[in-house]
Amino acid sequence: MQEKVIVVFGGAGGIGAETGARLASEGARIVIADLNGAPAQAHAADIVAGGGQAIGVACDITNPESCEQAAQAAVERFGQLDGMVNCAGISKPHDSLSLPPTDWARMVDVQLNGAFYSAQACAKRMGTAGGGIVFITSTNAEAAFPRRAAYCAAKAGVAMLTKVLAIEWAERRIRVNAVGPAYVATEMTQRNIAAGNVNEEQVKARIPLGRLAQPADVADAVSFLLSERAGFVTGHSLYVDGGWLAYGYF
Repeated sequence: MQEKVIVVFGGAGGIGAETGARLASEGARIVIADLNGAPAQAHAADIVAGGGQAIGVACDITNPESCEQAAQAAVERFGQLDGMVNCAGISKPHDSLSLPPTDWARMVDVQLNGAFYSAQACAKRMGTAGGGIVFITSTNAEAAFPRRAAYCAAKAGVAMLTKVLAIEWAERRIRVNAVGPAYVATEMTQRNIAAGNVNEEQVKARIPLGRLAQPADVADAVSFLLSERAGFVTGHSLYVDGGWLAYGYF
């Protein structure tokens, strides 16, 4: 990671905040891009206070121009762009029969369209040495959950987008991979637990390792995929799920 410039979309909280801090601790220069500019700048300031290099910018990942601006901010501040992580996401479980079209469109816009817009903007600015792109997907890219039609469909779309961009951009030496967590102990998960959308004890019982993932578990996987240790890995979804997808017993 030393001296690499990485944009972390959705980097102000949860998985994104942990990932940005981890990459900065390994020597990367970080652009925290988040819908809310103030928290992005605050988290960047925390990284700087800890001895790292970072800036925070506002970015609406559903707006292609906003993604272009965030990627350009990395080049203007640090002189190059070597990679990106897309951690931006939302969760809003809803019965499929009564799912409002606006909710469906919003989920797809944030989870799938935003993944493409951010990757496209960053790939344009990566030099001849190439770079790395990591999307945060989910076990829901493969495992269907009720009341999550839009979420599951969008995450499955990102998993396929990962493969398409990997083979298309290989000639540019850009590696594209994804990390798919199971339930992660973030504020978003806690809100779903509080709202009754997730039964925490049932989830833990379903995971062979017996716990929720921590943001650090996901950050570890992202760090690996962006590093030269994964130099021959592209088009791959790495599931950080405690054995969720492997478990087929009752």
